[in-house]
Amino acid sequence: MGTSRSDAGSVTAEFAVMLPAVVVVLALCLGGIQTVGQQFRLMDAAADAARLLARGDAPATARQRVEGAVGVVRFVESTDGDFRCVRLSAAPTFLPARALDVAVSATSCALGAPTDAAGGGAG
Repeated sequence: MGTSRSDAGSVTAEFAVMLPAVVVVLALCLGGIQTVGQQFRLMDAAADAARLLARGDAPATARQRVEGAVGVVRFVESTDGDFRCVRLSAAPTFLPARALDVAVSATSCALGAPTDAAGGGAG
């Protein structure tokens, strides 16, 4: 029940064909994990920046803190009533996702102190 001499190289050939496919799938999985990690870092940085803006820090301070944490990103701040919001977006670090023009982004809002114009404040 041994293999014939003509079938001896077929296992090697099948392995040679299969190995690159397995490597590509593994690389894509690892790249996906890397992109999700970048998403989590952006979410954390957006929350930190929104809290800084809500407590009255300058937008430049929040931007510097974000760039120190996650690098160069697109930083957009907005106000929605008493909420201070920050939206961060960046190109993914995983090159195939960047080639597909995928953006990684996160938005976070924090409740700021009431302003006198809105009827709040000490009195």
